Amino acid sequence: MDRRQFLAAAGVGVAATTAGCTGNVLSTDDEPGSGAETGSVTDREITVSAEGDVETDPDEAELSIGVESRGDSSQAATDELAADAEQLRDALEDLEIPEDNVEEGQYRVTPVHNRDDDVEEFRGVRSFDVTLEDTNRVGEVIDAAVEAGADNIGRVNFTLAEETRDDLRTDAIDAALERADNEAEHVATNRGVELTGTNSVTTSDVRVHSVRYDAGQDMLAADDAAATGTEIDADPVSVTASVSVSYGFTDA
Repeated sequence: MDRRQFLAAAGVGVAATTAGCTGNVLSTDDEPGSGAETGSVTDREITVSAEGDVETDPDEAELSIGVESRGDSSQAATDELAADAEQLRDALEDLEIPEDNVEEGQYRVTPVHNRDDDVEEFRGVRSFDVTLEDTNRVGEVIDAAVEAGADNIGRVNFTLAEETRDDLRTDAIDAALERADNEAEHVATNRGVELTGTNSVTTSDVRVHSVRYDAGQDMLAADDAAATGTEIDADPVSVTASVSVSYGFTDA
């Protein structure tokens, strides 16, 4: 990876007791942190919830590109749509994009009615979802699609390949656990006790925060893009993991 940054967030929570609780309880008057940052100290157990973030450059891009048609009849709109879609598929094939990376998206032919509810014409839409394993080719593919007659350049989603997600998921969990350890040590020191070890760990909410770029009609009409080629610089993609860790403690 060219760039990887580790960020972490966690909170020291409020000590709490419940009715009927018989354990040795430590308490604090500190206010709880905002968002997902929570923790507690109760029954000789300190519990901390923490988040860890890992950022890196995207290594996969997903594009939505399509064609549209209009005709006096459903068949006319369908035929035009088929011809335009075939030309678009040929352009993608010329770019040597694997067939498995091009999937059917929307496909519809619908009538358009006037105010008297009479059918004026038929309109067709057909799109393809394209996955690129080289994010640097996004502009090239968009330009080729427009040249091949694409009428609609939809969203461009910069994300991570499955293998990269798995690696960063582990890193994000490590970052969250490190933050939880630090927060638990802080609480123990503040309360004058010593941690004895980890009682339990729960992980949840591992999320990939992709970067979305909406191309829209502006890209289709941009003269400068046609002259110089389309360029899209994506922000880093992040993976976030949440953990909840309970630690035992003893009197110092």
